[in-house]
Amino acid sequence: MTLLGITDHGPATPGAASVSYFMNLKYAPRERFGVRMLYGAECNILVGGALDLPDPVLAGLDYCVVSMHHPPRPSICRNAAERKATDIEQITNDYIAAMQDPYVRILGHCDNTQFPVDYYRIAEAAAANHIIVEVNNASLTPGGYHQVSGIDSRENYLQLLGLCRERSIPILISSDSHGHEGIGSAPYAEALVQEAGYPEALIVNNDPERFLLKY
Repeated sequence: MTLLGITDHGPATPGAASVSYFMNLKYAPRERFGVRMLYGAECNILVGGALDLPDPVLAGLDYCVVSMHHPPRPSICRNAAERKATDIEQITNDYIAAMQDPYVRILGHCDNTQFPVDYYRIAEAAAANHIIVEVNNASLTPGGYHQVSGIDSRENYLQLLGLCRERSIPILISSDSHGHEGIGSAPYAEALVQEAGYPEALIVNNDPERFLLKY
Protein backbone atom coordinates (compact mmCIF):
# COMPACT_ATOMS: atom_id res chain seq x y z
CA MET A 1 0.00 0.00 0.00
CA THR A 2 1.32 3.40 -1.00
CA LEU A 3 -1.68 5.65 -0.30
CA LEU A 4 -4.23 5.49 2.52
CA GLY A 5 -7.32 7.66 2.97
CA ILE A 6 -8.87 8.01 6.41
CA THR A 7 -12.47 9.16 6.28
CA ASP A 8 -14.35 9.39 9.55
CA HIS A 9 -18.09 9.92 9.70
CA GLY A 10 -19.46 13.43 9.92
CA PRO A 11 -20.70 14.81 13.25
CA ALA A 12 -24.38 13.94 12.65
CA THR A 13 -23.53 10.26 13.11
CA PRO A 14 -24.05 9.32 16.79
CA GLY A 15 -20.70 9.13 18.55
CA ALA A 16 -18.78 10.56 15.59
CA ALA A 17 -16.03 13.17 15.67
CA SER A 18 -16.82 16.84 16.18
CA VAL A 19 -16.25 19.64 13.70
CA SER A 20 -13.00 20.55 15.49
CA TYR A 21 -11.56 17.09 14.73
CA PHE A 22 -11.95 17.66 10.99
CA MET A 23 -10.58 21.20 11.26
CA ASN A 24 -7.42 19.87 12.93
CA LEU A 25 -6.66 17.13 10.40
CA LYS A 26 -4.45 19.62 8.54
CA TYR A 27 -1.91 19.13 11.33
CA ALA A 28 -1.83 15.34 10.97
CA PRO A 29 1.32 13.77 9.43
CA ARG A 30 1.30 13.47 5.65
CA GLU A 31 3.23 10.21 5.73
CA ARG A 32 3.09 7.26 8.13
CA PHE A 33 5.48 4.31 7.90
CA GLY A 34 6.24 5.13 4.28
CA VAL A 35 2.55 5.41 3.33
CA ARG A 36 1.18 8.67 1.95
CA MET A 37 -1.86 9.83 3.94
CA LEU A 38 -5.03 11.54 2.80
CA TYR A 39 -7.50 12.92 5.32
CA GLY A 40 -11.16 13.35 4.48
CA ALA A 41 -14.67 13.16 5.83
CA GLU A 42 -17.61 10.90 5.10
CA CYS A 43 -20.37 13.46 5.32
CA ASN A 44 -23.94 12.48 6.04
CA ILE A 45 -26.49 13.54 3.45
CA LEU A 46 -29.28 14.97 5.56
CA VAL A 47 -32.93 15.20 4.57
CA GLY A 48 -33.07 17.93 1.94
CA GLY A 49 -29.57 17.22 0.62
CA ALA A 50 -27.49 19.31 3.03
CA LEU A 51 -24.24 17.91 4.45
CA ASP A 52 -23.31 17.76 8.14
CA LEU A 53 -20.04 19.65 7.65
CA PRO A 54 -19.89 23.18 6.21
CA ASP A 55 -17.90 24.01 3.07
CA PRO A 56 -15.21 26.01 4.93
CA VAL A 57 -14.31 22.83 6.85
CA LEU A 58 -14.47 20.63 3.75
CA ALA A 59 -12.14 23.07 1.97
CA GLY A 60 -9.38 22.16 4.44
CA LEU A 61 -9.63 18.41 3.78
CA ASP A 62 -8.10 16.32 1.03
CA TYR A 63 -11.47 14.98 -0.11
CA CYS A 64 -15.06 14.42 0.88
CA VAL A 65 -17.23 11.31 0.58
CA VAL A 66 -21.00 11.71 0.84
CA SER A 67 -23.36 8.94 1.90
CA MET A 68 -26.55 8.18 3.78
CA HIS A 69 -26.75 6.46 7.16
CA HIS A 70 -29.43 5.48 9.61
CA PRO A 71 -29.20 7.31 11.94
CA PRO A 72 -29.11 10.31 11.52
CA ARG A 73 -31.36 9.86 8.51
CA PRO A 74 -34.54 7.78 8.97
CA SER A 75 -34.48 4.47 7.13
CA ILE A 76 -37.03 4.58 4.34
CA CYS A 77 -37.78 0.89 4.01
CA ARG A 78 -37.23 -2.29 5.99
CA ASN A 79 -38.16 -4.59 3.12
CA ALA A 80 -38.81 -4.49 -0.62
CA ALA A 81 -42.59 -4.19 -0.20
CA GLU A 82 -42.25 -0.85 1.62
CA ARG A 83 -40.63 1.06 -1.24
CA LYS A 84 -42.57 4.11 -2.42
CA ALA A 85 -42.00 6.17 -5.55
CA THR A 86 -42.13 9.44 -3.60
CA ASP A 87 -39.43 8.21 -1.20
CA ILE A 88 -37.20 7.10 -4.07
CA GLU A 89 -37.55 10.52 -5.69
CA GLN A 90 -36.73 12.34 -2.43
CA ILE A 91 -33.65 10.23 -1.72
CA THR A 92 -32.41 10.53 -5.30
CA ASN A 93 -32.87 14.31 -5.21
CA ASP A 94 -30.90 14.52 -1.96
CA TYR A 95 -28.03 12.48 -3.40
CA ILE A 96 -27.92 14.73 -6.44
CA ALA A 97 -27.95 17.89 -4.31
CA ALA A 98 -25.03 16.54 -2.26
CA MET A 99 -23.00 15.70 -5.36
CA GLN A 100 -23.31 19.30 -6.51
CA ASP A 101 -21.28 20.56 -3.55
CA PRO A 102 -17.91 21.70 -4.97
CA TYR A 103 -15.89 19.84 -2.31
CA VAL A 104 -17.52 16.45 -2.80
CA ARG A 105 -15.33 13.97 -4.67
CA ILE A 106 -16.76 10.51 -3.92
CA LEU A 107 -20.26 9.03 -3.69
CA GLY A 108 -20.25 6.49 -0.88
CA HIS A 109 -22.19 3.18 -0.77
CA CYS A 110 -25.31 4.34 -2.60
CA ASP A 111 -26.17 0.65 -2.87
CA ASN A 112 -27.54 1.04 0.67
CA THR A 113 -30.87 -0.78 0.50
CA GLN A 114 -32.35 1.33 3.30
CA PHE A 115 -32.36 4.26 0.87
CA PRO A 116 -33.68 3.17 -2.56
CA VAL A 117 -32.80 5.43 -5.50
CA ASP A 118 -33.12 5.93 -9.24
CA TYR A 119 -29.70 4.72 -10.40
CA TYR A 120 -30.07 6.24 -13.85
CA ARG A 121 -30.34 9.73 -12.33
CA ILE A 122 -27.54 8.97 -9.87
CA ALA A 123 -25.19 7.98 -12.70
CA GLU A 124 -26.15 11.05 -14.73
CA ALA A 125 -25.41 13.33 -11.77
CA ALA A 126 -22.11 11.59 -11.00
CA ALA A 127 -20.97 12.09 -14.60
CA ALA A 128 -22.10 15.73 -14.67
CA ASN A 129 -20.35 16.60 -11.39
CA HIS A 130 -17.16 14.54 -11.94
CA ILE A 131 -17.84 12.28 -8.96
CA ILE A 132 -16.06 8.99 -8.25
CA VAL A 133 -18.44 6.16 -7.28
CA GLU A 134 -17.41 3.93 -4.39
CA VAL A 135 -17.84 0.14 -4.46
CA ASN A 136 -18.05 -0.68 -0.78
CA ASN A 137 -16.79 -4.02 0.51
CA ALA A 138 -18.77 -3.77 3.77
CA SER A 139 -21.99 -3.51 1.77
CA LEU A 140 -21.23 -6.75 -0.05
CA THR A 141 -20.02 -8.74 2.94
CA PRO A 142 -22.65 -11.35 3.92
CA GLY A 143 -24.85 -9.83 6.61
CA GLY A 144 -23.49 -6.36 5.83
CA TYR A 145 -25.01 -3.40 7.61
CA HIS A 146 -26.22 -1.65 4.43
CA GLN A 147 -28.73 -4.40 3.64
CA VAL A 148 -32.35 -4.89 4.57
CA SER A 149 -34.61 -7.89 4.14
CA GLY A 150 -35.50 -8.89 0.59
CA ILE A 151 -33.18 -6.45 -1.18
CA ASP A 152 -29.70 -7.29 -2.47
CA SER A 153 -26.87 -4.73 -2.40
CA ARG A 154 -25.08 -6.81 -4.99
CA GLU A 155 -27.85 -6.38 -7.56
CA ASN A 156 -27.96 -2.66 -6.85
CA TYR A 157 -24.23 -2.42 -7.56
CA LEU A 158 -24.42 -4.40 -10.79
CA GLN A 159 -27.11 -2.04 -12.05
CA LEU A 160 -25.14 1.02 -10.98
CA LEU A 161 -21.85 -0.25 -12.43
CA GLY A 162 -23.49 -0.88 -15.79
CA LEU A 163 -24.73 2.71 -15.90
CA CYS A 164 -21.36 4.05 -14.74
CA ARG A 165 -19.47 2.05 -17.36
CA GLU A 166 -21.63 3.54 -20.12
CA ARG A 167 -20.62 7.01 -18.91
CA SER A 168 -16.94 6.24 -18.18
CA ILE A 169 -17.35 7.16 -14.50
CA PRO A 170 -14.36 6.20 -12.31
CA ILE A 171 -14.94 3.92 -9.34
CA LEU A 172 -13.11 3.43 -6.05
CA ILE A 173 -12.93 0.00 -4.42
CA SER A 174 -13.16 0.65 -0.67
CA SER A 175 -12.71 -1.60 2.35
CA ASP A 176 -14.88 0.62 4.60
CA SER A 177 -12.87 -1.14 7.28
CA HIS A 178 -14.15 0.66 10.42
CA GLY A 179 -10.90 -0.44 12.07
CA HIS A 180 -7.33 -1.39 11.28
CA GLU A 181 -7.91 -5.11 10.68
CA GLY A 182 -9.63 -4.68 7.31
CA ILE A 183 -7.59 -1.85 5.82
CA GLY A 184 -6.79 -2.56 2.19
CA SER A 185 -8.93 -5.70 2.14
CA ALA A 186 -11.96 -5.64 -0.18
CA PRO A 187 -12.40 -9.16 -1.60
CA TYR A 188 -16.17 -8.96 -2.17
CA ALA A 189 -15.94 -5.57 -3.88
CA GLU A 190 -13.02 -6.68 -6.03
CA ALA A 191 -14.86 -9.82 -7.12
CA LEU A 192 -17.98 -7.86 -8.05
CA VAL A 193 -16.03 -5.28 -10.07
CA GLN A 194 -14.31 -8.09 -11.93
CA GLU A 195 -17.63 -9.83 -12.59
CA ALA A 196 -19.06 -6.58 -13.95
CA GLY A 197 -16.10 -6.31 -16.33
CA TYR A 198 -15.35 -2.78 -15.25
CA PRO A 199 -12.52 -1.14 -17.28
CA GLU A 200 -9.21 -1.27 -15.43
CA ALA A 201 -8.41 2.30 -16.47
CA LEU A 202 -11.49 3.57 -14.58
CA ILE A 203 -10.61 1.89 -11.25
CA VAL A 204 -9.01 4.56 -9.06
CA ASN A 205 -7.08 2.03 -6.96
CA ASN A 206 -5.02 1.00 -10.00
CA ASP A 207 -3.53 4.46 -10.57
CA PRO A 208 -4.36 6.78 -7.66
CA GLU A 209 -1.86 9.48 -8.66
CA ARG A 210 -3.62 10.08 -11.98
CA PHE A 211 -6.94 10.57 -10.25
CA LEU A 212 -5.42 12.77 -7.54
CA LEU A 213 -4.24 15.13 -10.26
CA LYS A 214 -7.64 15.13 -11.93
CA TYR A 215 -9.89 15.34 -8.89
